[in-house]
Amino acid sequence: MATTPQTVPAASDTPQDLQALAKRHLWMHFTRMGAYEDIDVPVIARGEGCYVWDTEGNRYLDGLSALFCVNVGHGRAEIGEAMAAQAAELGFFTNWSYAHPRAIELAGRIASYAPGDLNRVFFTSGGSEAVESALKLVRNYHRTRGEGQRHKVIAREIAYHGTSLGALSATGIPALRSPFEPLAPGGCHVPNTNEYHWPEGRDKLWAADAIEERIEFEGPETVGAVILEPVQNAGGCFTPQEGYFQRVREICDRHGLLLISDEVICSWGRLGHWFGCERYGYQPDIVTTAKGLTSAYAPMGAVIVSDRIAEPFMHDKAMFAHGFTFGGHPVAAAAAHANLDIFEREGINEHVREKEPEFRAMLESLRDLPIVGDVRGAGFFQAIELVKDKDTRESFNDEESERLLRGFLSGELFRGGLICRADDRGDPVIQLSPPLISDTEQFEEIEAILRKVLTAAWEQISGATPSSATARRAP
Repeated sequence: MATTPQTVPAASDTPQDLQALAKRHLWMHFTRMGAYEDIDVPVIARGEGCYVWDTEGNRYLDGLSALFCVNVGHGRAEIGEAMAAQAAELGFFTNWSYAHPRAIELAGRIASYAPGDLNRVFFTSGGSEAVESALKLVRNYHRTRGEGQRHKVIAREIAYHGTSLGALSATGIPALRSPFEPLAPGGCHVPNTNEYHWPEGRDKLWAADAIEERIEFEGPETVGAVILEPVQNAGGCFTPQEGYFQRVREICDRHGLLLISDEVICSWGRLGHWFGCERYGYQPDIVTTAKGLTSAYAPMGAVIVSDRIAEPFMHDKAMFAHGFTFGGHPVAAAAAHANLDIFEREGINEHVREKEPEFRAMLESLRDLPIVGDVRGAGFFQAIELVKDKDTRESFNDEESERLLRGFLSGELFRGGLICRADDRGDPVIQLSPPLISDTEQFEEIEAILRKVLTAAWEQISGATPSSATARRAP
């Protein structure tokens, strides 16, 4: 059999060597690899506070918290020190039939923050694993009650809930689903809460009532759960209407369904509270979380479950026959503790609540630009929807979105020194999710870069002469 000769590359951190290695060996996630055939891969080498630097020495404001997760900012040496101390004491032991102090303590700490009777914590290694675990738990729970036919889950259109096959069945983004079909059965989708494009006069709780209509269409006896983010990420930070979650809670109770609050992004201060469900005043049966739990200094997620849902698995020979080798990893748990210590000591949640109006006002000031149609979000989780016509709210077509977002905006924002998300999973948006320690200085910097680049983007898309580009290298 013919083989390709391989050599072990020598350790090197020169930009040129790293580029060669990245292009030959690294397969990046959710990335068009062909885009880097003729340009450099952006290689981020270090971070401090709200900023990161690439291997060329260029500084960028991390307006996305890496991926909605470096909540306390970059360069927190104390988190690394806590991880090192734990590795020296106990580098790893599994939570399969055993326990270790850090996981026990962290489970108790999470339960103390969680609302209501969300007292059982099942650890995972990340967000998709948390959602996958929650969906399996829903099926298993109903089966313990003699209702094994309840295998369906209601989710929202355009919502992203993860990449594993079960979580993908709940994800409502066709472009992410179609390459991997057939998916795990049971995913059912309903309208989301983006009222920017709703007809005038529509009932504010229309989207909530659509959930009950879909349950009745599917047959309530076949539906196990409703899974919703407090603020929907994909599509651009869709917030709920007043009373939305209270209506959904009533619907779930009426039909015997569980309510999963998918808080992989919205927990740990992103909306100014430990959990997003607190901000909107509803009590879920299950919370999924990850990302900000450790501020991404180590991979960790969790499923937080009410006592009522956990109860059937707590007696005699009963078992939730599911798990992951690294769930509750002691070094990751130590990182989580150090991260949460920072939250408490520095009042991170309070800071987000205090500074949210200023952050939002900065984004609202961009409404004078012809390309800015809507500004929405909550906490330090905000989005700007881009439009072709402000009066009619007409969006860009697929070709225009491709040219606008990938052909211009992504590169120009990065060259301008701002990392954020230019996204078209739905209508085109710019998402901002900076570290929760961000303040006036960062808001002003974001506004200056956005205003310059969005002005140039409108000139590009409308056919006018584009503004001069900034000096940084494109991703």
